[in-house]
Amino acid sequence: MTFHDLNIKKPLLTALDELEYTTPTTIQSAGFSVMMSGKDVIGLAQTGTGKTLAYLLPMLSLWKFSKEPHPQILIIVPTRELVVQVVREVEKLTPHMNVAVGGVYGGANINTQASMVLQGLDVLVGTPGRIFDLTANGSLQLKHAKKVVIDEVDETLNLGFRPQLMRIFDLLPEKRQNLLFSATLSEEVETFLGTYFDNPIKIEAARVGTPLEKIKQEAIAVPNFTSKVHLLKHLLQENQDMTKVLVFVSSRVLAEKLFDEMEPMLGVELGIIHSQKAQNFRFNAVNHFESGVYRVLIATDLIARGIDVTDVTHVFNFDIPDNQENYIHRIGRTGRQDKEGHAISFVTERDQEIFGHIEEFMNTKVAIQEFPEEVELSQLVLDFEKPQVAMKNTLVKLPKNQAGPAFHEKKDKNKKVNVRYDHKKAMQDKYGKPKKKGSKKK
Repeated sequence: MTFHDLNIKKPLLTALDELEYTTPTTIQSAGFSVMMSGKDVIGLAQTGTGKTLAYLLPMLSLWKFSKEPHPQILIIVPTRELVVQVVREVEKLTPHMNVAVGGVYGGANINTQASMVLQGLDVLVGTPGRIFDLTANGSLQLKHAKKVVIDEVDETLNLGFRPQLMRIFDLLPEKRQNLLFSATLSEEVETFLGTYFDNPIKIEAARVGTPLEKIKQEAIAVPNFTSKVHLLKHLLQENQDMTKVLVFVSSRVLAEKLFDEMEPMLGVELGIIHSQKAQNFRFNAVNHFESGVYRVLIATDLIARGIDVTDVTHVFNFDIPDNQENYIHRIGRTGRQDKEGHAISFVTERDQEIFGHIEEFMNTKVAIQEFPEEVELSQLVLDFEKPQVAMKNTLVKLPKNQAGPAFHEKKDKNKKVNVRYDHKKAMQDKYGKPKKKGSKKK
């Protein structure tokens, strides 16, 4: 099957030919006719299966020109990077169509984005928080949206965007088509579907929890951070086919530390990206990696789903993620669009249990190889690698409060007690003889 076998608009087919896209992936071919039907759809597909194109082609094929300045197609994604990438995909598909597309996300000037929205858009791509902000200040109206796509919905909900999503859906017209794409179908996703979707049709491109078959997975037993650095350097030096490599670490602190270790070897061929980097820096890092300026890009899980780069030859799990889904999304950066991929994981002794859970989740066994003899094995254990000793929080039991005498004798003036006032006695004490009230002096 080719794209010409699908009922795609001619301007879109022309763009696909110019991009040299010929054969649709599984999700693209299986989902096209269902999405064209106008029914609500749930797409279960792993990262790298071409799902962005899978929903854009039918949505753009159904699009009709309108004089209304408000968007007909609303696409909601969890990260800024995904906003930019989806906008680019729309632009690549519509050079022969009069489609206005724009992207909005937090961390950028909302007034500039509001001005862009007010000028008129056919397709709006955005993060939930910024979309809701623009509706709240009156810049954006959603009442004309006919198609609503939520991409990476599991990650969107994981990031805490459920309240904004609910408010956005409450503002949408009742008559619309909903499309949802996710790698996993969690209980929270199911609840969201039950509230806002109308008998959705499920399309499954790959069984949830299984990695793409064309991704070769390896695991190597590594004792510590320094040994991991030595091994990574060795593999990059010995394998010339590692031309576009993503290295995932567990935190931005470790990302910076690894960058410092690898920079003397790689120089300008090394890039880094994490949440604390400025937005322009992050965009440039992805662009340099895409264009081949960077051979190696160090990244954290937070932006794992925001990196949509073609032809990634290898993915390294420098640290094993504590979440099975994150592992799937990491390795899904390679082997995209039905191409061959390679994922290598460095597994420490403390990682073995969670790696076992990942294998169960994937229903795949990945043999852990011994550390190569030709690579320097370091005995150095850094502070963050040392086992944390949990101090027992033992509270001293205080004695029961027992009543007793005061610390010192009270002063006379503080020994007063409440007694009935006796005027006669008071006069006797003062004058030596009783004196009646009101008696006149003589």
